Amino acid sequence: MPAAIVFDLDGTLSDTEALWDGVRRGLAEAEGIAWPDGATQAMMGMSTGEWSRFLSEEVGLPYPPEEAAARTIGALAERYRDGIPLLPGALESVRRMAERYPVGIASSSPRLLIDTFIEVNGLSDAITASVSTEEVDRGKPAPDGFLRACELLGADPRQCIAIEDSTNGIASALNAGMTVVTIPPHFHPPTAEVLARTTVLGGLDELSYDLVEGLIPTAR
Repeated sequence: MPAAIVFDLDGTLSDTEALWDGVRRGLAEAEGIAWPDGATQAMMGMSTGEWSRFLSEEVGLPYPPEEAAARTIGALAERYRDGIPLLPGALESVRRMAERYPVGIASSSPRLLIDTFIEVNGLSDAITASVSTEEVDRGKPAPDGFLRACELLGADPRQCIAIEDSTNGIASALNAGMTVVTIPPHFHPPTAEVLARTTVLGGLDELSYDLVEGLIPTAR
């Protein structure tokens, strides 16, 4: 049996990747800056420090990374208060997995937004541990966030399953030595080559006990 299940948040449980992209593009548009090709994909999975530097240095926002982060997170927090859009089966899948395994979250979202998600959706009893990549040295695709989540859960990453949606997130979990289940999003899905390294589901409703238990060998 898996030692633990670790979910990504944005794009996996919450349908918020487009919100993040819209807020960031809005900051650039307000300054008359054209959105660079590939910028959206590049920032998916980055930690707060990484994507805020990217906005300042690569996109060209005329203020420091700290301000770019504050403006982005502040705008998102306001939108979250109006309700967090969820992907089908999100809450049910978390609770279903939590009935049998320790469950964690490893997300690139800031701590404020992770805690808001857990609180608003009443998941504090189901989520044993959560990690923001702003709390570790490197964001996705580095393994730091997933490794820290497994550490907090007291689990060997090689015996854990990550639930992801993005290319950087998949790479992060694989780099941590985890088995990866992917629910490809409608928003910038991973390539077929990346998906081939994971188990691909059509939705969170397909995340069953039989499926996850069949993914972990008895000896690794």
